[in-house]
Amino acid sequence: MKNFLYKANKRVDWFRGKQLGEESYSRSNIIINIVLVAVIAAISSILFIGSVGAGFFVSLVDDQEALNEEEMRAEIYDYEQASDMYFAGGESLGNVPADIERKQVPLDDISDNLVDAIIATEDEDFYDHDGIVLTALFRATYQEMSNASVQTGGSTLTQQVIKNQILTNEVSFERKAKEILLALRLEGYLSKEEILEAYLNLVPFGRNANGLNIAGAQSAAEGIFGVEASELNIAQAAFIAGLPQNPYGYTPFENNGTVKDEFEAGINRKNRVLNDMNEKGYISEEEYDEAMAYDIEENLAEPSDTVTDEYPYITSEVQREASTVLREQMLEEDDVDLDAMDEEERQQTLEQYTADAREDLAIGGYDIHITVDKSIYDGMQESIESSTWFGPDRTNGDITEQEEVGAMMINNETGAIISFVGGRDYETQNLNHATQTFRQNGSTMKPLLSYGPLLDSGELHPGSTVADVPTDYTTGTEINNAGSGFEGFIPVREALQRSQNIPAVRSFWELDQEEAKDHLESLGFTRLSEEEPVESTALGGLENGVTVSQNTNAFSTFANEGQYHESYMVERIEKKNDEEVTYEHETEETEIFSPQTSYLMVDMLRDVLESPGTASQLSSYLDADGDWAGKTGTTTDQVDAWFVGMNPEVTMGIWLGYDNREQQNQLESPYNGYSYSERTQNIWADLMNAANEANPDAINTDSTFAEPDGIVEQEICGLSGLLVSPMCEEAGLAVTDLMNEEFVPTEEDDSLQEGDLVEIDGSTYTAYDETPDDFTLSGIIMDEDYFEDIDNPAEYFPEDIGDITVDREAPDNERDPSTVSGVSGSGDELTWSEHSDDDIVGYRIYEGSSVEDTVVGKDNTSASVGSGTFTVRAVDTRGRESSNSASTDISSGTTETDDEESSNDESTEDESTESTPSTTPDEDSGESEESSEESSSTTEEEINSTEQEQESPEESPQEENNDENNSSNEEDSGSSNGSNEEENSSDNGGSEEQTPSDNNTDPPAEEDSSPEPAEEPETPEESEEPAPEPEETPEEPQEEAPVEEPADTNGSGSETDESSGSETPPEESSGTSTESEEETGSQGSGSTPVNREEEEETEEETEPDTDPEPDSSPEPDSSSESDSSSETENSSDTQANAEPEENTESEDSPEPEEE
Repeated sequence: MKNFLYKANKRVDWFRGKQLGEESYSRSNIIINIVLVAVIAAISSILFIGSVGAGFFVSLVDDQEALNEEEMRAEIYDYEQASDMYFAGGESLGNVPADIERKQVPLDDISDNLVDAIIATEDEDFYDHDGIVLTALFRATYQEMSNASVQTGGSTLTQQVIKNQILTNEVSFERKAKEILLALRLEGYLSKEEILEAYLNLVPFGRNANGLNIAGAQSAAEGIFGVEASELNIAQAAFIAGLPQNPYGYTPFENNGTVKDEFEAGINRKNRVLNDMNEKGYISEEEYDEAMAYDIEENLAEPSDTVTDEYPYITSEVQREASTVLREQMLEEDDVDLDAMDEEERQQTLEQYTADAREDLAIGGYDIHITVDKSIYDGMQESIESSTWFGPDRTNGDITEQEEVGAMMINNETGAIISFVGGRDYETQNLNHATQTFRQNGSTMKPLLSYGPLLDSGELHPGSTVADVPTDYTTGTEINNAGSGFEGFIPVREALQRSQNIPAVRSFWELDQEEAKDHLESLGFTRLSEEEPVESTALGGLENGVTVSQNTNAFSTFANEGQYHESYMVERIEKKNDEEVTYEHETEETEIFSPQTSYLMVDMLRDVLESPGTASQLSSYLDADGDWAGKTGTTTDQVDAWFVGMNPEVTMGIWLGYDNREQQNQLESPYNGYSYSERTQNIWADLMNAANEANPDAINTDSTFAEPDGIVEQEICGLSGLLVSPMCEEAGLAVTDLMNEEFVPTEEDDSLQEGDLVEIDGSTYTAYDETPDDFTLSGIIMDEDYFEDIDNPAEYFPEDIGDITVDREAPDNERDPSTVSGVSGSGDELTWSEHSDDDIVGYRIYEGSSVEDTVVGKDNTSASVGSGTFTVRAVDTRGRESSNSASTDISSGTTETDDEESSNDESTEDESTESTPSTTPDEDSGESEESSEESSSTTEEEINSTEQEQESPEESPQEENNDENNSSNEEDSGSSNGSNEEENSSDNGGSEEQTPSDNNTDPPAEEDSSPEPAEEPETPEESEEPAPEPEETPEEPQEEAPVEEPADTNGSGSETDESSGSETPPEESSGTSTESEEETGSQGSGSTPVNREEEEETEEETEPDTDPEPDSSPEPDSSSESDSSSETENSSDTQANAEPEENTESEDSPEPEEE
């Protein structure tokens, strides 16, 4: 203003110096003064208005932070830039999908044609202004205030950079004032080239040929014309330069990537840009004409496969894992304490931070390096696409689904995911079956839960014996093996190899539930319910399931010497601009198992691939040999099939099944001749073959599992894990196998001890010290701790081991037994009713005060006796006896005559015997002789039938017990029976001095009817006469007793005794006193000698095919029943009729060995 006034005064002085007239001078002076006043007034008004405007402008930008150069640069170059993914080794995978695609390039990589087109049409004064153009601002302001139809805009390129990177798109004076201020400041910090480069990398350019939003020159060039930004010709550059004014109005593509039917607006905009370029001298007339003639539509880019199209499973998985990494960083930076929030707030916070992290990942300009090997991944996908091992498609209503697959390959040492299979078709269902599908893992859980922890604590070893016997869950439901049978007592190694369910559950019972839960969670099983693990968890019955990734990850622990580390795919995340490492994976190891436990487990899992393992054929499917170990798995109703296999380098798990787990979607088996398990293993092998072909170094089939220090080979008693004792050896429980040296035993096994046993109702118990010796058995007593929940464990031991029982107290009613009832006699057979007490071990038969016979077994209720008056006493486990029963007289005449005639008949009928016929009975017998004649007309079979009719109702308990006992016990019992029957027939009084060898007495002794026949036979032992007989019976019966005995024993038995032994045939097992005779040796007999000799011959022919039926005794024949019963017969019949219920029950009870 000072200069202006100075110049004005100079001009006035000049006028004064002129020679003008007085009048003229006066007029000019007035005019000058008026002009001066007007100028001063105008200037004052301008200054006032400017001051007001300046004050208003200052008020608008008052809250705008004054950014320094560093802050300004950081804001400008913080582009919303696409993030890129890279395979292991650095090969590009593609961009992380985002709402907008932008690729940053330097200005030197952008065509000059595009630079000229942008300047010509967007900011022709770009190189001359300082960030703003006042004329353009006034013009834009006027157009805004006058609501003009044409809005030319007044923003320079600098202002547009500020608007896009620092401010918002809000339309307001405040935002415009801030834009002006920041543009002026930016011009002072950045060069024109830097500002231009920023503009060309961030401005939006509509959509590309795939329908994706794009920004930046590089993305525009690639997405619209399929060329690099440096290769754009004039026409292409003009088209792209015209887009920023209205990106989605001028774009040639719809949001699905198809070309618009009409995009004339974009063409017209391109023509205006070309005209500006021509007028401002950027292109010549010739270039202008050529560009105008260029066919834009003809040269548009074709849609291309995106990373989502080519690698959808990887892309999705990278987004999921990488965004989780960024989310955790954001939460840490913002100091967010999720634990202090309630569940709803916590969930909302996580959702918000997850969304922010995914957006940042997509447009944050990251380079994401992953662990996946491209060649292996491609090979595995091709294997799945061409596989013929999949089952049929299933249709449920309107939905048809195919059998799906998920697979995961992990590097054992690092946990890096080398490759995976997410499914067969991503388009059908956007679900990664390797990382997002949670299914029960079946028997693959057994090594992880049932056996691994117990191996680690030394409670189990590979050679430890586990019980594969009928077992129920604690709920009472039966546990089933995959097969139909039980293996008995088997080593852990075999139980795992065969994948038996029962040993796995029984082993799980040894674990503490809370410790087992912590163990599973430490292996990565993070979705356990509050109650888990439960019994079914040992078989993989997880309520919420596991993923293939989790299951494979857990198994890799065994291959990594017991060290667990969580599997991962994202190796490193870097920022593009400065290569700053935002995240880098760090492996954190947790020891779950010792190296020794891990090796022992791997060694057992090797056997799964050997016969009779559940994957014994898998090795034949592989192209290359190797040190492989693994485990199969199947879930209920065969809806899931698994195999997890490993070598020292990698572990790969596979799952096969339908997404719908309903029962109708169980796996087809067989399908095309293969079971679902075989198909699963073939798919696994094909994937491993493809991986090994693509990158042999990564699989390294030449490597072998290294045995760590502390592994030894040791013989142990599998039952206890202690050193082998002779009894353990005899029981077949001695096992030699690998074990952890730390747990090598120093003490000898004591789980099996020799001792006295007692048998009651088919169950054996440890005898008391007070139990009479003649009622006990010598056998093996087992430690109750090992067998307390196993019914009849003896049946799972070798048959030749003898009697065996769990160490448990026998019943004891703590009182004397009640009196035996139902005592009666028929012939020389004394019978009585079974005692009702549960602690009865047998009976003693008294003649007067002398013990005539001992019968072992509560349910053995008969004995062959001589003539006399007898009583029966019950004996309990403590040796207490009941009072005498009612006495019963055995009529010697009738009995002896019946036996003699029967013997004579047998001797006559058996043509193979070498004995001479019996002589005629004593003529002085009187009434007994007539009875004998009646009996002589009865056949051998009728006599047997008569006995069985008498004894059948009382034999049923014994029959049931026989079925429950070991078959070896039955055979031993039969042996005793034969001996006892022969001995009793020899001395007719049950003498304890007789032995089976006495059967060689010659028949002629029968013909001698003198009073002292016992001293006549050739064999002195047989001729001994019972002491009580001469005093209590007439001479005639004394003569007949020894006469009939030799005929019985020699008649048919002499030829079969040595060849057939004395094993009980199937029919005999349900006969009288089978078990008791086993225990008493020569002290009693339960059937007549005639029947015994005949049945021994039958057994010799039929013994190998033992009849499993519990009751094979013939129906009783009432016609052959003796009429010479004593006065106690009625009471005997009454007691017999009380027993049929037990007989019926025994017939329904199959023999365990036959099941």
